[in-house]
Amino acid sequence: MPAIKVGVREFREQIARFLEAETPVAVTRRGETLGVYVPTPRKQIKPAHMAELKAAADRLAEALAAVDEDELVAEFKQMRAGKPASVKPVRRRSKSGVR
Repeated sequence: MPAIKVGVREFREQIARFLEAETPVAVTRRGETLGVYVPTPRKQIKPAHMAELKAAADRLAEALAAVDEDELVAEFKQMRAGKPASVKPVRRRSKSGVR
């Protein structure tokens, strides 16, 4: 399969397109080939694997359905602060004495 010849600037500007291509790309500077990008064949996801992924996604959605987002965020903040998850955050009083 012949390689496509492109300059360094064009390769850099359109790298996403070249990475998705199935054809090798020869990168040149002033007509001299610096290197060749040779894409590897992509593995296709088999239908059986896709069914397993969908089933796992469904199970995850069921497990997360009962999760309260606010509680999860509060627990995360406690863990980041180094406090045990069972300790509720302490509300501090403002200078006026009102919570």
